[in-house]
Amino acid sequence: MHAGPAGSGQRAAGSGQRAAGSGQRAAGSGQRAAGSKSVLFAVRSAVALHRLLDVLPVFAGDPRIRRHFTLVPGSAFAAEALGGLDGAGARLVPWDDAVRTSYDLVLAASPKGDLDRLRGPLVLLPHGAGFGKSLPGEGSADSASGLDATFLMRDGVPLADLHALAHGDQVAALTARCPAAAPRAAVVGDPTLDRLLASRGRRERYRAALGTGGRRLVVLTSTWGPESLLARHPGLPARLVAELPQDAYQVALVLHPNDHSETGAQDLAEWLAPAVAGGLLVPRPHEEWAAVLVAADAVLTDHGSTALYAAALDRPLLAVCDGGAELLPGSPMARLLTAVPTFRSPDDLDATVARHRPGSVRALADGAFAERGRALEWLRAAVYGRLGLSPPAAPAEPRLLPPPRCTAPAPVAWAVRTTVDGTTVTVERHPPGGEGPLGHLAVEEDAASVRHARSAAVLFRRARPASGDTAWTAGGWTAHALARYPGRRTAAVLLAADRCVLRRPGGALLSVRIAAREEAGRVHRPDPAAVVSAVHAWLARSAAEVTWPVTLICRIGGRSYRARLAPATEDEAALEV
Repeated sequence: MHAGPAGSGQRAAGSGQRAAGSGQRAAGSGQRAAGSKSVLFAVRSAVALHRLLDVLPVFAGDPRIRRHFTLVPGSAFAAEALGGLDGAGARLVPWDDAVRTSYDLVLAASPKGDLDRLRGPLVLLPHGAGFGKSLPGEGSADSASGLDATFLMRDGVPLADLHALAHGDQVAALTARCPAAAPRAAVVGDPTLDRLLASRGRRERYRAALGTGGRRLVVLTSTWGPESLLARHPGLPARLVAELPQDAYQVALVLHPNDHSETGAQDLAEWLAPAVAGGLLVPRPHEEWAAVLVAADAVLTDHGSTALYAAALDRPLLAVCDGGAELLPGSPMARLLTAVPTFRSPDDLDATVARHRPGSVRALADGAFAERGRALEWLRAAVYGRLGLSPPAAPAEPRLLPPPRCTAPAPVAWAVRTTVDGTTVTVERHPPGGEGPLGHLAVEEDAASVRHARSAAVLFRRARPASGDTAWTAGGWTAHALARYPGRRTAAVLLAADRCVLRRPGGALLSVRIAAREEAGRVHRPDPAAVVSAVHAWLARSAAEVTWPVTLICRIGGRSYRARLAPATEDEAALEV
């Protein structure tokens, strides 16, 4: 179904719609060019702001359009929106000035607040996907705010001139819940989804920026409120970071923008600090979350609409919680949660990814998104028709998501569990301090705490370019480390991705050459620190007399790598590190 962008109806009498070229610009905004039009983006929260920023390409390349932003009062999450406006370099109009000024068009992504005070035809966009959630105590109990007559009507008159919806089922739901507004609805698609779909070709770039490598990226998505994943299972991010082998998995947590606003950046950072120290990624709530979703291999979700975007990307999904009374029965989100498996333990991840069939999850998003890839095209036709302008000749295209910049600190200590079977050694590395058998502690000696170094069975140093007048040799540092921390230890220098040297107390310096593994045209290399742990475990179990060279099979992150051990050469021992 497509309702079409034209013919959405007129604003109610007294709404302040201006004639072309009439009225004054906002105070301090400067002289208008002939034929230009003023467009106001009315922002109530960070969530709404991010949606509105995704539709900016509708006006790209058109010097006739003057863009203004105003902050709609009344939201508890306005501070984050204000910061986002500043970061976007937006032209901000104070609310008191905005309500005294006539605009050729007003765009909003939330019906809440005194939008009826603004002068100009209003285009209302959803601020999420699927209209699957209602908030207790706000409006009608059986309706999301974007379809609720409580918010969509003012004094018996529809608030918006156009409801730009993502799917025909949403028009039907609007007809049922707010019949007076339904004639003003059109299906245009979802501009945010189109950004994700257009950015799929950048998946490898995003994974490289995140440092994912050959690991599986598991993304937790948490909406806002008492029924959210983080509210119901606050320890889950740290649990996954601790229990999933770090050479096989990377974990990210996508939080609702309201959580960023309500909790604050500092408190959020302190709350999640242990998990972040273990490798958890926490992307920012604008754009970065979407790039992380494109990069994901599997998604754990609550009833938040982010899961519908993950489904549209065909990512394997597991449900963590059901949304309680907030989830609207029969909504696309409710149908999705019914169809996907429930997460019970980290073991469910492997099974879910293994069972995934391309296209199977994507179909679960069909009830939320229509006109995929055409949202900006349809929206441009709708808004330019209301502006009385011909749109620019160049097509309106989604802006590709920038590479994410969220990173976790590089681990400097691991709890390592090993299994030795002849010359095959399986290695699992986890953050230190977790539950389960330790095996041994491996520590980057010059980066970790002294407490960890004293407890470590494996001490290593990563070679780096020489600076200053003095430097260790590889042989010298390994002997120094064993003397400084006496005991049954292994000291190693990681010379490169494919080479390291190590020694044990009273033993000669050994060279370890690590072969890469090729799979389906891709080359995978392990962290040499993980190989050192494998060699340490094998040497601790091997006979006193070893005939060199020896080749070990190191099972790391689900892949097998060959490591050749032999006495180090004089040149290797003399390398400056």
